[in-house]
Amino acid sequence: MKYGFIIDNRKCIGCHACTTACKSEHDVAVGVNRTYVKQVEKGEFPNTRRIFSVMRCNHCTDAPCVEICPVEALYTREDGIVDFDNNRCIGCKSCMQACPYDALYIDPYTNTAAKCNYCAHRVEVGREPACVTVCPEHAIIAGDMDNPQTEISQLLARQQVKVRKPEKGTKPNLFYIDGDEASLNPQATDPSGPGLWNSQSRGVGHFAKAAEKMMHTNDDVDLLQMSIDNELQAAYQKKENENPNYIDVLNGKARRVYDTPDKGILWGWEVSAYVLTKAISAGAFLIPFIAMMLGYEISDNAKIWSAGISLVFLALTGLFLVMDLDRPDRFLNVLLRPQWKSWLVKGGYTITVFGLLVTVWLANTLFDFGIPETPLLIVTAVFAVLLAIYTAFLFAQAKGRDFWQSPSLALHMLVHSVMAGVAGLAIAALLIGQESWMSIFGMTLTIALAVNLFTMITELTMTHPSTAAHTVVEMIVKGRYSKLFWIGVIALGNVIPLVLIWAWPSSTAMVIAAVLVLFGIYFTEKIWVEAPQRIPLA
Repeated sequence: MKYGFIIDNRKCIGCHACTTACKSEHDVAVGVNRTYVKQVEKGEFPNTRRIFSVMRCNHCTDAPCVEICPVEALYTREDGIVDFDNNRCIGCKSCMQACPYDALYIDPYTNTAAKCNYCAHRVEVGREPACVTVCPEHAIIAGDMDNPQTEISQLLARQQVKVRKPEKGTKPNLFYIDGDEASLNPQATDPSGPGLWNSQSRGVGHFAKAAEKMMHTNDDVDLLQMSIDNELQAAYQKKENENPNYIDVLNGKARRVYDTPDKGILWGWEVSAYVLTKAISAGAFLIPFIAMMLGYEISDNAKIWSAGISLVFLALTGLFLVMDLDRPDRFLNVLLRPQWKSWLVKGGYTITVFGLLVTVWLANTLFDFGIPETPLLIVTAVFAVLLAIYTAFLFAQAKGRDFWQSPSLALHMLVHSVMAGVAGLAIAALLIGQESWMSIFGMTLTIALAVNLFTMITELTMTHPSTAAHTVVEMIVKGRYSKLFWIGVIALGNVIPLVLIWAWPSSTAMVIAAVLVLFGIYFTEKIWVEAPQRIPLA
């Protein structure tokens, strides 16, 4: 048994009965949707036509949301339905990053993920999903695709169908008859103009929460202003001033005229900060480890400082991770109810084990327990490297974001850890005092900066397989992030530190370079985390 959907675009009239029925059946909040009807207009007045496409969870055979979920809140049933358990969800939003179809949202009532679950409670008692029952044109067909007697099975055998984003390899079980690329591919159309329902500038569930407040007030509210990002609104206003028919005609190109609200930036500054603190934590151990492997003598005082810096920033890493959760009260579910395919779980255990090993090293240094240091350091170094790079594999599991699929992202993270480690210890040297092993700081940081620049050039100039990834690169190099990238990342974070190290070789120059490097790493991670999230998935 394997359940699926067919949307017959030959019949759909865009009445939104399915959206309304779904909201009623599942008490879905205003501003978020489990299913909705996207409308795209093609042609130039008066020769235009409007295409209606029902959007929802695709109940994928290889569902990336299930693989990335750290607590098995999302799971695939034996009948093929991808269901969820909001009693386990921690609100990490990983599933939303992983879904290429923008099918999930954060429920403002529970602060947990939610999506279409095929009305599993109805299917289990022999009824059809609510959207199927209510559709006046029988444009939504549901059923067991493995049963040759069902209507959906027969339609799949007779009709030519399309799926959304087949290149993602998710094997979606939502099929479209007479599906139009302009509607199914979000990059085929420009975003809708200003409208009440097509943007929520403050992120997940903002409009839903605002709507709840509006129910209890008689104050005047500028709904249009509330619903759309100021920068986007200004851009549309400028284009409309230049061409009064811009929104209506758009030079004859296919255009969205009704769409789901944009969910905004799902992973914000907390994630960028946690990537930085994680890099400092791993690097603060790796740099002394490299020095010891090269034969340098390191004082116990320096070891204590190294371990202390590593543990403090590891604690900050955990704090930022918990802060980013919409259900921080459930953060222990990652360790106590793990789903081992998720790199969020592997990362959680990496953080835990690394922290334990560094604590043992610190205690052994302080109290001389007699634990052989070299084997302990080697094992800890392995986990330090894992700590540095595991986020690259977590981002790779977020299949919805094409730019994060870069094969050089792991090297990007590792180099940042080396840079952050040198920077953190160079600043700490003001308190530790100068030691002979610190002579490696200059050369190590120079090599790391050179590799970092090479890695960024590789990531930005390599051939990108999708329009979405290419758009992100344009956004970084020429668009909204260009000033931060060229000034904050390239100049302040990389070039100036290189110049300082070689033109002014002193401890003062090293400290200034270290501060600039840390700012550069944060700016880089802010861009790399945020920019891909600005690409619409649906």
